[in-house]
Amino acid sequence: MKVTEHIKQAKGKTLFSFELIPPQKGRNIKELYNNIDPLMEFKPPFIDVTTSREEFIYIDRDGLLDKKLTRMRPGTVGICASIKHKYNVDAIPHVLCGGFTKEETEYLLVDCHYLGIDNVMALRGDAMKEEKYFTPSEGGHKYANELVKQIVDMNQGKFLHEVIESDNNSNFCIGVAGYPEKHLEAPSLDADIRRLKDKVDAGADYIVTQMFFDNQRYFDFVDRARKAGIEVPIIPGIKPVAVKRHLQLLPQVFRLDIPDELVKAVEGCKNNAQVREVGVEFAVQQSKELMKRGVPVLHYYSMGKSDNIKKIAAQVF
Repeated sequence: MKVTEHIKQAKGKTLFSFELIPPQKGRNIKELYNNIDPLMEFKPPFIDVTTSREEFIYIDRDGLLDKKLTRMRPGTVGICASIKHKYNVDAIPHVLCGGFTKEETEYLLVDCHYLGIDNVMALRGDAMKEEKYFTPSEGGHKYANELVKQIVDMNQGKFLHEVIESDNNSNFCIGVAGYPEKHLEAPSLDADIRRLKDKVDAGADYIVTQMFFDNQRYFDFVDRARKAGIEVPIIPGIKPVAVKRHLQLLPQVFRLDIPDELVKAVEGCKNNAQVREVGVEFAVQQSKELMKRGVPVLHYYSMGKSDNIKKIAAQVF
């Protein structure tokens, strides 16, 4: 079922969802199940699975370092199929511009269609670690709105090199990312909203925001989006602080502000176990306020761990 259909059927009730990271190559998928199982009592209608782009590794060959391009966390579509089969919930693969050609994207979408996957999350993706700025792969998309258009075209039977008349076309529901504190590369919030509208005008059906810690940033972001003519559901993304280094890491990586109230509480913790409790309590209060304002879904960035997400959900849902 499409995300937008889940939201419509909820009739104003806030739904629970979360996002997973695929395990690294060589790890057992059972580890993933062990972190999904505790969250199923909250009846998530859908679960997101991230996609990792390629990265360089260095292999020692007789004292010489050989630079190789690889993917450390493959398997997104396979994991989605497994989740759909095991838990009978909709699993949403992230589809990236970065690291993929248009042809590779088409093949991935065909596989998703065969597997009965109804939703995809269309993202530009980050720059590689060695890059200062995002560079598209040769033969790939530069912007997420271009990726959205390719998915919409495929829904209409328009493939890259031919049009196929069929009564069994894909019908993907398309999610895209929004940034309450603007994308780190955007020159202004207004410019970022215009780029978001480009994605919606291209055919995006819903928006999931980047993490934020100040709910007013989300409320202001939604107001700006609505004034710009964006009418699709806007789902807030929540990430509980879990370790002290998040105070430096999250603002640096995601270009976001952490409220001083939370900063002081984390700084006062003696260890990361206390930090996790502070993060849970802050996320609970954040979630309750968002729920009171009628958000369609509360979407949690679990980073593959479920213990703190379960504690939050138990107090909210």
